[in-house]
Amino acid sequence: MTTPRDLLIVTLDVAPIRPLERGDLSLALAGAELIDLLGTEALTIEDERIVPGLCPPTGDRLLDEAAASLVRRPPHEPVGDWLWRRGRGLSSAYLDALEEAGQITRRRHGWLPLRAGQAVPVDSPARRHAMDRWASDEPVLANLAAAIGIREDPAEDSAGTAGDATVTVLAAVNDAVMELEAERQRRAIEEAAYDNIWRGQ
Repeated sequence: MTTPRDLLIVTLDVAPIRPLERGDLSLALAGAELIDLLGTEALTIEDERIVPGLCPPTGDRLLDEAAASLVRRPPHEPVGDWLWRRGRGLSSAYLDALEEAGQITRRRHGWLPLRAGQAVPVDSPARRHAMDRWASDEPVLANLAAAIGIREDPAEDSAGTAGDATVTVLAAVNDAVMELEAERQRRAIEEAAYDNIWRGQ
């Protein structure tokens, strides 16, 4: 199992403290991929830019795709830019992968706004691994979950135990999620103003 898969299972298993947005989840999954690739030494972070290293196969198709998509020529891509590029539609890709692996099933009528038919994790070693990691307040998973509203913010120093590069990625995920929320609010205000014009208000 990988951090993105663990994060997705947690989002399916734990009621969020605020509505889960598909775009937020995709950004967090992209961040989780970077953190796992840091762990395999497939990349390093220098001045908030992603510098690819060796890319040995990870055994996970989506993680290998993420490694292959890294910009290998300088100037290397900023972490934030990569999150937006890689994150596009990523939640659907991970849902499909979990479904193909038999790790989730679907039932109708659920809160998750990702697809018709709520995705539900099946009882499996993958689910138990993800939930054990969740129960232990593992810093990376806890901080990613907090960024997308699955839990309250963890302790301020919890991410610091994960290393500087990981902290950089987690901060970029938080910034991207906040930027996306600001864009949603801006569009909502514009649509409300447009509706008021047509109503003669």
